[in-house]
Amino acid sequence: MYTVTRNLSILKIFKQGIGTHGNWIFFESTSIFVDRIKFSISRVISKQTVASSTIYRENSNKYVNKREAEELPVYQFSGDHRQRKHRVYVWGNSVTGSLGVPTFVKPKPNVPIRKKQTAPYLLFFEEKITDVACGYGFSLFSSNGPTSSKLWGTGINTDSQLGYHEKQVNRGKNLEYLLAPAEIHLPLKRPRSTRVIQVACGRAHSLVLTDQEGVFSLGNNAYGQCGRKVVENEDYSSNMMIHKISGIEDKVAKIVCGQDHSLFLTEGGQVLSCGWGADGQTGQGDYESSSKMSLVGGDLKGERIVDIATYADCCLAVSDKGDVFGWGNSEYNQLNLVTDETQIAEPRLLPFKNVGKVVSIATGGTICALLNDAGDVYVWGYGILGKGPKLSESIHLEHIPPILFGRKILKEHVKVTQIHCGMHHFAALTNTGEMYTWGQNAHGSLGLGFHQDQYFPLKVGVPAEVIDVACGVDHTIALAKTFI
Repeated sequence: MYTVTRNLSILKIFKQGIGTHGNWIFFESTSIFVDRIKFSISRVISKQTVASSTIYRENSNKYVNKREAEELPVYQFSGDHRQRKHRVYVWGNSVTGSLGVPTFVKPKPNVPIRKKQTAPYLLFFEEKITDVACGYGFSLFSSNGPTSSKLWGTGINTDSQLGYHEKQVNRGKNLEYLLAPAEIHLPLKRPRSTRVIQVACGRAHSLVLTDQEGVFSLGNNAYGQCGRKVVENEDYSSNMMIHKISGIEDKVAKIVCGQDHSLFLTEGGQVLSCGWGADGQTGQGDYESSSKMSLVGGDLKGERIVDIATYADCCLAVSDKGDVFGWGNSEYNQLNLVTDETQIAEPRLLPFKNVGKVVSIATGGTICALLNDAGDVYVWGYGILGKGPKLSESIHLEHIPPILFGRKILKEHVKVTQIHCGMHHFAALTNTGEMYTWGQNAHGSLGLGFHQDQYFPLKVGVPAEVIDVACGVDHTIALAKTFI
């Protein structure tokens, strides 16, 4: 390793040893043999004849004026072993604190509150965030690293859905709003070795999936959505309860939250549920709420389920065969193919035709989407579906043209790999790391730089490769990697 210094004395050259470039002298911190020292001294003597206003360019045997050299461009090349950095971008409604940027809500004097952030905003995290979820005005972030810090939350915390964070004033009272991500301490038996795999958010409750210690729940449990017995008149505002859910024999592979219910997908392909069931969203054949973890039946019996989705009160599932099943709320004809009623109490096979093999599904408040293995996106339901302002309702699948996601003649390899729904907006990710959004946009939740509704998919200007996204009621969070 060489270090650069100026006006180094001959004595230091003898002691530390080295070569020069003009009046710049390079020296080593290690010892050097006598012949190397002699060689270095000879180079000093020969090059000190060069005027101090010039620099000797050794590779071309030319002298270059210093001022000219200073004007030469400097290039930063990434090394062969350089690792791409992980990034978290947030946008949408900021007044609840769900974006985790305190200066939006409490700015400097004479600076107005930023009620909405319409374009992606970089949220700094020291840890590598591996999963994120958007609730109703709050957000969860998780890391699966080896440190004891695993989980953070920001935003509305009126029901302790982000854990207990005591006020500095009025001790014993929980903070109702967190303006920046605060660490949530899980009651883990092995805090360093256990990894958090996934997080999920409902209206006022949260779920956390770990690799070794099962699923934890926190927040409002008025309908049993946290998977524990309902306690009459329980105060959720300053609740320290973080519950480890029991009653699931198989290992859980995925968790999702509706408004006030929870769904669990096991590695064996079964679906379990708990919580509010007034619209049949628990899929247990009745319209009762239940805190007991129960198997979802109906047409799911004998099927191996690979994906589940819910956000409000409508639920979808897809099997390894590519079949789609639905249950719960159908007030906006989300499940009109199999019923004229406004609710279905247990899963029914949705007879979609000519869509290929379905690999993923998504549903919001009144909107639904599916993705097949060819990367084609289909939508149905009620709202802004993505095919223009004239299409606001459909009980049948509507295919969104692939060209709207960047698939062109010269880019035939481009296809959608992920599809997501917030309450009233969609997000799609492609295999090229690009993100497209469409839907309602009053709070800027589409990240397009404006707050008008968007009727077709439009690319979001995220300055990185997007690898995952979470959509909420009025905000969105993306996980990304830098390009280099």
